[in-house]
Amino acid sequence: MKLAILGDIHGNAHALDVVLKAAKKMQVDYLLVNGDLVGYYFMADEVLKLLEPWQKYIVRGNHEDMLIKARKDVNALPYIEKRYGSAIEETLRTLGEEQLDMLCELKHPLDLEMDGLKILLCHGTPWDNDVYVYPDAEQALLEKCALPEYDIVIMGHTHYPMIKKVANTQLVNPGSVGQPRNRKPGAHWALLDTDTKEITLHNEAYDASSLIADVKLRHPELPYLAEVLTRI
Repeated sequence: MKLAILGDIHGNAHALDVVLKAAKKMQVDYLLVNGDLVGYYFMADEVLKLLEPWQKYIVRGNHEDMLIKARKDVNALPYIEKRYGSAIEETLRTLGEEQLDMLCELKHPLDLEMDGLKILLCHGTPWDNDVYVYPDAEQALLEKCALPEYDIVIMGHTHYPMIKKVANTQLVNPGSVGQPRNRKPGAHWALLDTDTKEITLHNEAYDASSLIADVKLRHPELPYLAEVLTRI
């Protein structure tokens, strides 16, 4: 069985499209999505449409938590927009109630068994979806994440790809589909082959120019949102 590990899509349907095309070409069976489908960019509806045909498991990221908060209290939106842009407001405006319910009701973490492998699907860490675990994290933090009852613990949140073996557990972060921060532009994801137990990191090139133009127009006061997509 082939599993695509991906996440931190952040409303970037252009990036997700090239990842899913690559996954289809590689005959992927399931998607394991580690959260943050929304936030930063503005194509949440297109993201959900692209994901819809696939067999998949999805967990809740911290930007889904922002969506939950803003859905309950619109007074939270100005603070969110000041820091992250207007993507959460756009998501609330453009998605239907059923789509919003799906995003807001996502679990975290998610315990899976696939083809004999015990997998824990997370966003930040097994205990908190808003904790960052970078590739250069201290060994004590890595060991805390590497729960011994799992063969693989999948994390995201940092937007930095990582594969680390800690004792008998593989820690995997596929990087970010929609907003890479590791100075390697493109749409990042990982492939797990359950037969060989091999995990490989992938990065798909795509044209981000229209998204960059859109975000510059919407948020000239937040240059990071455009610059991060192409910085090296």
